[in-house]
Amino acid sequence: MAAVIYHIFSSSALVSLGLYHLICTTRNQLRFPRDYFAKPYHPLPLSSSTPPSSCQRFSRHLQLYLLILCLLVAFVHQTLISADSDPLLKGHTPVHKFSSLQAAGVLFLFLLLSLALLLSETTSLLPLPPDLFFGVAAALFFLQYSVSSSSASLQFSDLQAKCDSVSARISALSSVLCLVLACHPRLFVADVGLGASLCLQGLWVLQTGLSLYVDAFIPEGCHKLLDVVSGVEGSTKCDLDDSKFRAVAILDLVFVVHVLFVLLILMVTYAAVAKTVGIRRFGSYEALPTVAAAADSNHIQMKAMTGTQA
Repeated sequence: MAAVIYHIFSSSALVSLGLYHLICTTRNQLRFPRDYFAKPYHPLPLSSSTPPSSCQRFSRHLQLYLLILCLLVAFVHQTLISADSDPLLKGHTPVHKFSSLQAAGVLFLFLLLSLALLLSETTSLLPLPPDLFFGVAAALFFLQYSVSSSSASLQFSDLQAKCDSVSARISALSSVLCLVLACHPRLFVADVGLGASLCLQGLWVLQTGLSLYVDAFIPEGCHKLLDVVSGVEGSTKCDLDDSKFRAVAILDLVFVVHVLFVLLILMVTYAAVAKTVGIRRFGSYEALPTVAAAADSNHIQMKAMTGTQA
């Protein structure tokens, strides 16, 4: 049960972060299409024009404070479980400890990056340019991809190895998008794709917790491992090859469904923000009213000159 709660907590944090990034990115692009560029963080707007109080300054960066809190909780969780033995899958070997410490280290690096972003937003001690932030984020996402891939290769559970490998691919996608934004900060598609990849990662974290630890979502032919003596719950194991292949195929299908759901979220978000803000289009056809107005002005001036000469 604790593992399921942790996966739900992580999924909620990632989905809310990705959705917030999607909304703010789309809003900025629709309001200021000419001046648009990717931002690592979008603070909440202030409602009044008076100098902000301390409470208003805190609420302006509330989402960033919540992100730091979630990363701190995840780091503590990974550090604590690294001290526990895993008698079902890896015995008393240090493989489980080292893999958990690697995940905790990646979370700690993301925590440091979030703290640096908070200092950059609230003080002048650490002016962090957006391209540098996206470059560092790309490196951290690539490190997360490497850790997840390594964890997938060491798993004795076929289902958990599949879940870790899919999570690693999503992290690789986020790394590529951050690298693109570091080089081309005005690329709106990459900025939206980054928010969508965070939502997809959050949904897949939830799916991982359900597929591994909830009996109703475990594929047929697979079961949870349980050490009856110590009461330690392990991962999910498929005894037959047919059951394993069927379970992997089901996870592939579920991943496609999650991708379609993220695309639906993206389209609904864009439509809702566009309806609220309004779309400002800039094209060559907008110059026609200006030209027509100039022609009318010249025509009026010519009539005035003709009347004066007459």
